[in-house]
Amino acid sequence: MKAINRSVNKNGDDDYFDRLLSYFQSQFYERIIGLIPIRKSVFLLKTKKNTYIIKGYRTNSRLRLQEAFTTTLRREGFTKAYLFLAPPVKEQLFFEGTYFGCIEYIAPNKIDFSFHSQKNRLDGTELLNQFHNTTASFAARYRTLLPNGRLIEKWTERLHVFSTNIPFLGYFINEPFISEIVSWAKWSLAGMEKHQAFFKKEPVVILHGDVAHHNFLRDTLGQLHLIDFDLISIGPASMDYLQYANRILPFIDWSFERLASHKHIKKYLHERAFLFALAYPADIFREWNRMIREKSYNDPVKYKQVMDLTIGQFYARKKFIDHLKDLLD
Repeated sequence: MKAINRSVNKNGDDDYFDRLLSYFQSQFYERIIGLIPIRKSVFLLKTKKNTYIIKGYRTNSRLRLQEAFTTTLRREGFTKAYLFLAPPVKEQLFFEGTYFGCIEYIAPNKIDFSFHSQKNRLDGTELLNQFHNTTASFAARYRTLLPNGRLIEKWTERLHVFSTNIPFLGYFINEPFISEIVSWAKWSLAGMEKHQAFFKKEPVVILHGDVAHHNFLRDTLGQLHLIDFDLISIGPASMDYLQYANRILPFIDWSFERLASHKHIKKYLHERAFLFALAYPADIFREWNRMIREKSYNDPVKYKQVMDLTIGQFYARKKFIDHLKDLLD
């Protein structure tokens, strides 16, 4: 039998990987010739005939929801996303407490999608707008299946966790920086709460919930696709655009004018609630809370990235927030 092209498990658990490979070999009717970990519970699986993405879920109901959502998305006209497939297997894939779904493989472009280029940033907002326009037509059908996007509550909790971590953070960040970052968050949340009627009056869509660069995939023909719908929820489209703005601002030097060049974001820049929300340091809190939770601060690459986000960009971010304050005074 031809040797299988395998990769070392990125999570370091080679025993688990070997057991999982053996399980897939026992279940697939097609002969497996390669299994490569992409990230936790996500694998690229190659057979003699096809290539698949295999993704694990904690419960069968979560898997079925993802299958139903992507099918509805395609049926309603949004073609720039993957579909779940009926894999050539003997029975439903279930291994050591995880249910696995089989996703169509979209061959990626040689150049990875990133927010470094203006074209990619604009294409991303266009695709997100198409996604929202499509999901608006069937969001009502998913109201009982998906959580509501509660941004103020989520960000209040994120601030609370960060504040709890401050005694430990003091080993990495000088106090004046910490106090200023926390003050930005409190000012932002107070303004959002005062003007929260804006978020309630906007029509609801199904939100993607994680518009990071790695959830946009450009294929070999140059078409852009939206992937990974694990964090979908019900809410106003502005919530996705707030997250998108937070993701791209470091790549446009924290420029309000360059942010306004994105028409699907520009339409919100006269809304006080949106402007207050732009000041919230969601990325700083997200990355520090995760790094402390996972104890990954000893990883020099991750540490450098988070310190650049926090300190390296501090004064550019402060200038941006001061501009927001001038607009809102």
